[in-house]
Amino acid sequence: MLAVSVSLPTFGVMSESRTVSSILIEQKTIFSEYLEREVVFDVYLPVSIGFPDELSLLLFNDGQDLPKMPFDEILESLNTSGRLSPLLCVGIYCGAERKMEYGVAYSADYKGRGAKAGLYTRFIFDELIPFIRKTYNIPSFRDKSFAGFSLGALSAMDIAWNHGSEFTRVGMFSASLWWRRKSYDEGYDDEQDRLMHLQVRKGIFHPWLRFFIECGEQDETADRNNNGIIDSIDDALDLIFELKAKGYTDEHIHYLQMPSGKHEVATWAKAMPAFLKWGWGKTTW
Repeated sequence: MLAVSVSLPTFGVMSESRTVSSILIEQKTIFSEYLEREVVFDVYLPVSIGFPDELSLLLFNDGQDLPKMPFDEILESLNTSGRLSPLLCVGIYCGAERKMEYGVAYSADYKGRGAKAGLYTRFIFDELIPFIRKTYNIPSFRDKSFAGFSLGALSAMDIAWNHGSEFTRVGMFSASLWWRRKSYDEGYDDEQDRLMHLQVRKGIFHPWLRFFIECGEQDETADRNNNGIIDSIDDALDLIFELKAKGYTDEHIHYLQMPSGKHEVATWAKAMPAFLKWGWGKTTW
């Protein structure tokens, strides 16, 4: 086995590192010209792999939630038991303008939130991924995937959906799929005003894309249509309906509804092993 060569920190880049058995964990800070701020992210890199181009890349929005799980222990357990293919994970910490940088790039919501989502997308492609490739001497990845939590999940879906040639998987944990262009008192309509659902309906079918959608039955209490189902589940199931209308099947979509699941890190931590094994497991789960 060959150890991955890790370059020294680039000038102007802050870096801290530690090793947990099979994983090198580094925290880095780079300045984004697009976002006009410093961006902190954690890199979880397998200590030893055969060849760097065997690595898959998995990006996480709201990466500050990963240490709270703790993600390193989850990943370490799966790695040391030989259950995962080589995987480099990057947890991107949100900034002070989270509600402006996350969202959908083609339109802000009814409150003007998400106005910087396009800039955040450019940060991912023009600054973050090139930095990772250069720093870790990985010219290309086997494949790339994007995941996130809550509003970060919506952002991950938006970026992957609109750049389908770049990604193979999307992971959504308690995704903010309610993101809408009209408020409830402005004539809101489920079919016309949820921004991610509209994008899928008008988008392009990429047969290689796969979707992991987690939703907790206690994510919230709101039930806008009074059908006895909380809105987050309605929104998730309606997104699946739109994906299937586009041409995706149950082979492309894994829906995990957790009976006691809440809108919190503890629930996402419980779902995380299933997500990792679904996407990168060496056997069928």
